[in-house]
Amino acid sequence: MDPVTAILSFSVAALLLTLTPGLDTALVLRTAAVEGPRRGMIAGAGITLGVLLWGIAAAAGLGSLAAISPLAYQVLRIAGALYVLWLGGQMIWSAWQTLRLHTSPETISTDAARQPNWFLRGLTTNLLNPKVGLFYASFLPQFLPKGHFGPAGLIAFGAGLALIHCAFGLTFFALITGAASKASRFLARPGVRGGIEGLTGLVLCAAALLLLVAH
Repeated sequence: MDPVTAILSFSVAALLLTLTPGLDTALVLRTAAVEGPRRGMIAGAGITLGVLLWGIAAAAGLGSLAAISPLAYQVLRIAGALYVLWLGGQMIWSAWQTLRLHTSPETISTDAARQPNWFLRGLTTNLLNPKVGLFYASFLPQFLPKGHFGPAGLIAFGAGLALIHCAFGLTFFALITGAASKASRFLARPGVRGGIEGLTGLVLCAAALLLLVAH
């Protein structure tokens, strides 16, 4: 496969992947709806950095953690599942508090020390998900034109492909957060806010449990 064909083919596949709902979409949508569009984009930026790092690792031949070190893969899988479970549990607790107290966003503390680092949360959620690494390890090498570049060139090319995926992701996240911004008055209602928080928390907890029982 020549470089131009590889870029075009990967772009189509990455676009379809971006439009497929998953944990990343749920996290950004929840953050934008509950914390505001700006924080939603910050979480999205963390997620896309994780995608870029996984892409570079896959291009360098380090993405298949399960094959390189089964023990390391299991540790990452369990750690990732527990982190997502903790994150989902926090959201469910916040939803319960919001619905129980019927608290409006204006009365919620904005103390900077209590605000989560959404960039770090987005990055950590992505990097602690070994399924992303396995996907890139099996997906990205198909689009590397091995006859056209040396090892360093292939890593750079793989990073470029991952950047394309990142660009699609950021654009998609911008659309999500933009829609949340347009509906900010509706989303500010405690009942709606709590419902979104709780539903996202349940989705994250379910995904974490599936990751825990997966092999």
